[in-house]
Amino acid sequence: MTAGKETCMKKPIALLAASLISFVGAAAATNPADTIPDIAFTRFTLPNGLTVVVHEDHKAPVVAVGIWYHVGSADEPAGKTGFAHLFEHLMFSGSENRKGTYFQPFELAGATDMNGTTWFDRTNYYETVPTTALDMALWMESDRMGHLLGAIGQKELDTQRGVVQNEKRQGENRPYGRVDENILVNTYPANHPYHHDTIGSMTDLDAASLADVKKWFHDYYGAANTTLVLAGDITAAQAKAKAEKYFGDIPAGPPVPRQQAWITPVAKSTRGTQHDQVAQTRILRTWVVPELGTDDATQLDLASTVLGGGKTSRLYQRLVYKDQLADDVSVTIAPFALAGQFQLSVDVKEGVDPAKVEAAVADVWKQFLADGPTQDELDRAKVSNRAGFVRGLEKVSGKAALLASGQVYRDDPAAFRKDLQRSEDATIASVRKASQTWLTKGDYTLTVLPAGKGFDPDAEDKAVAGLGTATGRPVAVLPAKHAYTVAASQVDRSKGVPNVDTFPSLSFPTLQRGKLKNGIEVVLAERHTIPVTQIQLLFDAGYAADEGRKSGTASFTSALIDESTRTLDSVEVTRRKERLGAVIGSSCSLDTCSAGLSALNSDLKPSLDLFADIVRNPAFKADDIERVRRLWLAGIAQEKTEPTSLALRALPPLLYGAGHAYGIPFTGTGNEEAIRSLAAQDLTNFQRDYLRPDNVRILVAGDTTLAAILPQLDAAFGDWKAPASAIPKKNIGKVAAQPKPRVFLINRTDAPQSLILAGLVAPSTKAKNALDLGIANGAFGGTFTSRLNMNLREEKRWAYGAGSMLSDAKGQRPMLFYAPVQTDKTAESAAEILKETRDVVGARPLTADEIGKIRSQRIRALPGSFETTSAVLSSMGGIVIYDRPDDYVQTLKSRIEGVDQKAAEAAIAEVIKPDALTWVIVGDLKKIEAPVRALKLGDVQVIDADGKPAH
Repeated sequence: MTAGKETCMKKPIALLAASLISFVGAAAATNPADTIPDIAFTRFTLPNGLTVVVHEDHKAPVVAVGIWYHVGSADEPAGKTGFAHLFEHLMFSGSENRKGTYFQPFELAGATDMNGTTWFDRTNYYETVPTTALDMALWMESDRMGHLLGAIGQKELDTQRGVVQNEKRQGENRPYGRVDENILVNTYPANHPYHHDTIGSMTDLDAASLADVKKWFHDYYGAANTTLVLAGDITAAQAKAKAEKYFGDIPAGPPVPRQQAWITPVAKSTRGTQHDQVAQTRILRTWVVPELGTDDATQLDLASTVLGGGKTSRLYQRLVYKDQLADDVSVTIAPFALAGQFQLSVDVKEGVDPAKVEAAVADVWKQFLADGPTQDELDRAKVSNRAGFVRGLEKVSGKAALLASGQVYRDDPAAFRKDLQRSEDATIASVRKASQTWLTKGDYTLTVLPAGKGFDPDAEDKAVAGLGTATGRPVAVLPAKHAYTVAASQVDRSKGVPNVDTFPSLSFPTLQRGKLKNGIEVVLAERHTIPVTQIQLLFDAGYAADEGRKSGTASFTSALIDESTRTLDSVEVTRRKERLGAVIGSSCSLDTCSAGLSALNSDLKPSLDLFADIVRNPAFKADDIERVRRLWLAGIAQEKTEPTSLALRALPPLLYGAGHAYGIPFTGTGNEEAIRSLAAQDLTNFQRDYLRPDNVRILVAGDTTLAAILPQLDAAFGDWKAPASAIPKKNIGKVAAQPKPRVFLINRTDAPQSLILAGLVAPSTKAKNALDLGIANGAFGGTFTSRLNMNLREEKRWAYGAGSMLSDAKGQRPMLFYAPVQTDKTAESAAEILKETRDVVGARPLTADEIGKIRSQRIRALPGSFETTSAVLSSMGGIVIYDRPDDYVQTLKSRIEGVDQKAAEAAIAEVIKPDALTWVIVGDLKKIEAPVRALKLGDVQVIDADGKPAH
């Protein structure tokens, strides 16, 4: 349940999904549309006006259900900002024939990918369910669509209003979290539908009434303003019958006036300044451009990739590589239904005058507008987009969203085909012309500066001038008159939600094993869905391998491996990836480091050759180290301004103590002093000690066979020889529970929320009762309907969300309780968390019903949990890391069924020790310190962003 406000500028689905659907062959194909399977669909309209789009995909026994209402924040009248999103939340509060939270039946049925979102021009609700639960899902969606208002009273309105307001606070508490609102006010005139952000203002949210709720529902939530999309294990005939059964009796609703495209470029370039709790200056420059589905939007999408789409882009090359003025730069386009935005974002290097950055940008901009892209730049932009999106073909929910967006925005589920053709037909001249047309008009430049003392965000936001009204707003157009009719109800809703009594079986590939000639073990899962092969080299290393070294060495080494090889510099490495459509990257987690390749089968050999060169022959060049070091230090500084990252840096060293392999920031980035001192030899030593052939297993998943892939892997890695030195041992010792509770406070001046993170140490993921603990955690804080979330979100309205989590680890793993809460309820929220921990191991242990719900949810979600090759590969990693049997996934159902209330209760009682909690609370100390101290949770100490005592 999110507002579009929290969505960053990104490439639009209708533009990029065109690439997704069209590209499975070689990048050099003359006409990808001729070689790529289409997304076939059937579309029909019920007599009541409901549009239904159906796509068949029978590879997994699941169906993605999407309900898209053609209404969003752009339809809100003055004084009602945020109402579309508030109403979306109310749709989860229950309906007339099914009281209580909307999530519970779906959790019991094993639904995945379930939520709702609001954006400028639409509100959508979605879930992916086992095929046998489809009737339940359609009953639930139709019940709230046709039978809602009798279930919505003042209590429900007040609850969701409080939740939404905390969602707004949570967004604004993030670094640069107030940027979107400022930009919209200064790029669209006051009478433009996009002038305000989706989440709205606190004042307007406070003013929302029950009468507003009923009017909104009446005006916009009729069948004729709705698209139902079903994608997955279903036929068109089945979909038609079910749509008629569950939705056919719902009234069409009044005609909804359709707002028309209104592109309002800024008359002259303007500027603004904003202060925030951020580590570095950010410059954002925004242009108003044409809407979704226009040729110019497609051309500008390609221009954005060439200008700022990654390491090889012109601005990245100039600002980060050459002039070293910035730590990051990106250019993105976001075409909406009525207009669009084209945006440049630059994170200015510490100590650099922003004016120098703007001058360098202007120089690059001028040359690009004069000449357009080169042919190589244009080709790589097309290939990268296509190759990236073909990987989404595996997921039915992605295809459902693509078809629905085309229908809702453009009355054409196949609108992506037009965008595909435009992209394929784009030329240097067409990209240059569109850029010259729109990127020479006025723009708005917002400079975000680190806040100083006396910073007042509310006063600063109120002082934003914005634009006045503009003339020429098109008149909304009513749809053509239509005599809609409703059918007699086919459902006796008094019987309640349809039972889901049967569930499909899990389908998971049998693992196959082989060895290379040098002994490296290969594990394969065949997955013949799309022509892509994924390969992962999994090393026993991780953040834990930093112990005894400079903090952050593992992750920093992994980052540098992605840079240059002995024969290719970092730019050429990236260009070759782009030309091949290959995704290559390396990273570390707590216990492992990995290098991964996702390759199109048509280019598997050259992709694998490049991958082997990157992994085996990293150059660790001085220039690369210094450039990445700058970015790394800026990233650590950014972590210290983001509440969750700040807490995750501080808590683990407190939980595990000095000298323990896990007693490091769980972001994996280390600390500034260590990163500043890292040299090429440190990285070479880490590679020699850990990233070596006798410490690796190769996991493969995708469209290949063992007979086909082993010779190719042998050619790439079979002659890789291990060094003579031994693999170091990691110090993953046992940690005792804390003898008494401790509280650590970190100041974040003027924060609208406090971040509460409390931790305990739990047994390893490899422990015999790990499954018992996981299910108990699900009931306590790991799901929407868990105790913690229902308390702090649904009952108290103090948080947008709260919960508990268990991170996987080979050693003792952390169990964390997490709650971002409104500032004035910080102490009360901590008290509630403590009460819940005491209750669950005391007066109110987990019930059989609570455990049964999570047990059912886990079992029934299995068929839909391995829809993608990436999900299969992830499970393979768990099998290898935690010494699980090869049939672990296939036998998971029976083992989950064996977890009863007693086992779950014992597992959670072993871990949750309320008097051993270590608390880290990040917030505005002048408002929270005294109330937290008064709680007497434990000894209280104020620390700084490095975990040291604050003075």
